Amino acid sequence: MIKKEIRILGIDDGPFSRNQKEVIVVGVVIRGNSWIDGILRTYVKVDGLDATKKIAEMVNKSNHKKQLKVVMLDGITLGGFNLVDIKELHEKIELPIIVINRKMPDLKKVREALEKHFKDFKKRWKIIQNAGEIKKFISIKNKPIFYQVVGMDDEKAKEIINLSIGKSDIPEALRIAHLIATGIVLGESRGRA
Repeated sequence: MIKKEIRILGIDDGPFSRNQKEVIVVGVVIRGNSWIDGILRTYVKVDGLDATKKIAEMVNKSNHKKQLKVVMLDGITLGGFNLVDIKELHEKIELPIIVINRKMPDLKKVREALEKHFKDFKKRWKIIQNAGEIKKFISIKNKPIFYQVVGMDDEKAKEIINLSIGKSDIPEALRIAHLIATGIVLGESRGRA
């Protein structure tokens, strides 16, 4: 049984333009789906390959780390195609990782975009493949959630996802991280979290 106030770190990036070098990444530490305990931030290169390292540093340096039980990501891409290697991140921070997507990613289109725009597309594609199977389940909001998980079994991951959903269709930690990152960059939050 998962505690109702499990400490979850939800991570999302802010909006950016292609001429930017970096994008803000915000982490929100939340108890279950209700109480914010802290805010973290880092920056990653737009279309770089430093997201895994930067998130690991952000988490490992945080005073909140001792209380964290799981990290949630809004997809595995930040700042365009700066991919998070979730298995490597799990090893570096020693916490389970749950990746959430509202819809099933079109992996064929993702691969085509990588091949077209990146000389190191094979390396980037391997990170995507290593993230594991994208699974689907129907959440407590009766909406489909697509997820990947490292460091815990599927039943526990689904229980945590359901527990972390508040008024939105997605976990509250990700919704709030999106709102904060967008608000910092644009001056006010907008867009669908």
